[in-house]
Amino acid sequence: MSRPRPPAQALLDKYRGGDFQPLYATSVTVRGGEAAHGRASGIAMSDDGALQVELRLPVELGGPGGGTNPEQLFAAGYAACFHGALSMLAERAGLAIADVSVTAIIAFGRDPVDGLFALSADINIHLPGVARAVAEELVRNTERLCPYAKMAQGGIECVVALTQ
Repeated sequence: MSRPRPPAQALLDKYRGGDFQPLYATSVTVRGGEAAHGRASGIAMSDDGALQVELRLPVELGGPGGGTNPEQLFAAGYAACFHGALSMLAERAGLAIADVSVTAIIAFGRDPVDGLFALSADINIHLPGVARAVAEELVRNTERLCPYAKMAQGGIECVVALTQ
């Protein structure tokens, strides 16, 4: 196996096309498991088999715990993507950002707008050794680049379709 390397800096070049240009797509399927309920006892598996996790309802929501849940998966994706975007921008600016960490705190709760459910996200970035003003600018620019941050702030194009 080859050694992991960061993505090419060319990914930071602006795209000038008129339509969304997919660079990568994946698919994850969730099946219901023992309780026939994806959130309570599901199995999530990616189309390439690289991801296979047991989903369990957390104790805080009345479940047994003992597995991962959608909020943890979303937090992992958000933190990883933000970290990657931050690293790319720091490299382009010639900044050394050793020991940087990004923590995504995702909360599942009641939505006062419709009385149903919503998510909230707090993203905490630790940039040791970087001057405060430089770090703030880097984080602001990362918010503009990271697709998870853009989705959380402005929405996402989403099509829900029934297939049989």
